[in-house]
Amino acid sequence: MLRYGPVEEVEEVVIEEESIDVDLESRLVVYNDDVNTFDWVIKCFMEVLDHTHEQAEQLSLIIHFKGKATVKTAPREELKPKKDALIERGLSAVIEG
Repeated sequence: MLRYGPVEEVEEVVIEEESIDVDLESRLVVYNDDVNTFDWVIKCFMEVLDHTHEQAEQLSLIIHFKGKATVKTAPREELKPKKDALIERGLSAVIEG
């Protein structure tokens, strides 16, 4: 036979979710075109997005074969000047999300 000790009152603890102000991530997408060379696109990605040569080369190949690629994710405010810089260099870029 099981015996229980005295019943203790348990205080209910309510944990409230902390309101966190998080900037939602947007995507900078670059589309393929028939104008820009691989070397130019790689150079643009390195200069504007601070990608390594290897990253820039891989992204340029993805864009070539798939038609587009997300080249950077960040809050929209951070991506806008990067998108504008890529467009000024002749690339087709948009911000999504």
